[in-house]
Amino acid sequence: MKDFDITVHVVVKGVNELTDEELRLVESAKEATFRSYSPYSKFSVGAAVLLDNGVIVTGSNQENCAYPSGLCAERTAIFYANSQYPSNRVSALCIAARDVSGAFTTVPITPCGSCRQVLIETEKRGGKDIRIMLYGTDAVYFIESARSLLPVSFDDSFLK
Repeated sequence: MKDFDITVHVVVKGVNELTDEELRLVESAKEATFRSYSPYSKFSVGAAVLLDNGVIVTGSNQENCAYPSGLCAERTAIFYANSQYPSNRVSALCIAARDVSGAFTTVPITPCGSCRQVLIETEKRGGKDIRIMLYGTDAVYFIESARSLLPVSFDDSFLK
């Protein structure tokens, strides 16, 4: 038998420690939560994608009463970025959420498994790590890559 451990390095910063570019990305993700269509969960998520040309593309979760026909904020933003800016690489992604009371979450939320898989594909497509920022009012988590969020993942190497 053989076993191994997988660890994820997370840097935790306060909002007052963010750079201007990081603040711009956080504010874009927070703003996107107000465009969420989430009448069922009442949980509004916004994502902001920073492209290598400096453009920020946002997305929000879009629910549907016929689960799972909706789409997460992360995939909404990534798919829009890939379709509108196909030659630009995604440099960073920030996620923010508001809970059922309408307040921003104190603890950052993480992407679901489907979003993590899409992020890995996007990272591979761009040939460079995507910096992940997870916003909470008490802290912002920084993770060095999408692969760090789903270290034992499926990719195109299995299809060969």
